[in-house]
Amino acid sequence: MDKHQAIDAALDHLFRVESGKMVSVLVKIFGTENFSLAEDVVQEALLAGLEAWKYKGMPENPSAWLYRVAKNKAIDVLRRKRFDQSFDFSDPERQLLISEYTMGVTMDNYFEDDSIKDDFLGMMYACCHPALSEENQVTFILKSLCGFSTREVASAFLTTEDTISKRLYRTKEFFRQEKLRPAIPNNHELPSKTAAVLKAIYLLFNEGYRATHMDEHIRQDLISQALHLCKALLNHPETQLPSVYALMALMCFHTARSDSRIDAEGNLVLLQAQDRKLWSQELIAMGNYYMNQSAFGDNLTTYHLEAALAYEHCASPSYEETDWARIVAHYDALLALSSDHVVSLNRCAALLELEGAIAAQHALELLQSDRQLQHYCLYHATLGEVQLRLGNQAHAIQSFEKALSLTSSRQEKAFLSQKISVCRS
Repeated sequence: MDKHQAIDAALDHLFRVESGKMVSVLVKIFGTENFSLAEDVVQEALLAGLEAWKYKGMPENPSAWLYRVAKNKAIDVLRRKRFDQSFDFSDPERQLLISEYTMGVTMDNYFEDDSIKDDFLGMMYACCHPALSEENQVTFILKSLCGFSTREVASAFLTTEDTISKRLYRTKEFFRQEKLRPAIPNNHELPSKTAAVLKAIYLLFNEGYRATHMDEHIRQDLISQALHLCKALLNHPETQLPSVYALMALMCFHTARSDSRIDAEGNLVLLQAQDRKLWSQELIAMGNYYMNQSAFGDNLTTYHLEAALAYEHCASPSYEETDWARIVAHYDALLALSSDHVVSLNRCAALLELEGAIAAQHALELLQSDRQLQHYCLYHATLGEVQLRLGNQAHAIQSFEKALSLTSSRQEKAFLSQKISVCRS
């Protein structure tokens, strides 16, 4: 890698890590009605870094360099806009940005580390406003807080750039009309509003862990961003809630197994065939730490129970020694909290290992009327496995073929085709 390539790579990393923070600060300064302006200033700062560093080399603290350039460019914008009636300076805090006597000190305060952390979390909560759909929430988080391009977001969710652009436009229009003040909620609202943020983070993580992208079954960039967002919540004393620790534990346990889920040829490897020596013991230990940290308060969440389930798999020395009775019990507890159709399906898969194919078949029959599951690849794949173990090859083939038609994942298609071949042999 030559010098220019190294600088490109460093800037790309900085953009992923720092752009969301810079955008959040600038949105607080300019207002949510000027979200695009905040993004433009960040882009200009990054381009300035690209041009300067290729000639002068990278500075000792590249993050601080970018923040300083972004701040100076923001000051230039404010000087141009202070007599523009379309730019709202009526907020008392923003009035300090009009005068040259107070502008510099006020801008320095905005760019202090603690203020940046608060604004980043505030923007995260704004992205998860209840008036926005879940798909718009996750799309906007990826674009505004995680530094993804429109093309990358479209690729992550297997849709067109035009669709993503429309989602982003609708969200920016919502912010422009509502003129929100992104902020960490007060103590009374914090748990309920954090639930929406955690749901968006977990949706993002799941898209990375089992990507709908045709070429990649695991998207490490999405997983890393989900972990980054959750860690940002844990780094702030006001958002260190049990549910946040529990979600972090859950994602650590799942991520620990990532390297064993795809073999050298790019094929999907099921849990029973995974090489457990490839599991990250460091991430499992981190998951244990966060799970222990989550054990306070009176509220048991689905993240606590899902983390406990993931722990059971990580702690088991082999697939054969897995405590399936405890796992089924955890699924029962989960269903008592939430009647999620995927949880019900996963319970059937665990029941298959605990009590056998007949018990799993009876449990699956109870889910036949669920319309969502009828269009879910893993429902038909599970049904196929049950039929295969019962010796009903014809029915198993039918189920595997249905599952095959419902997935766009190359790895899942290859796995299901192999299952069909086994049934026909």
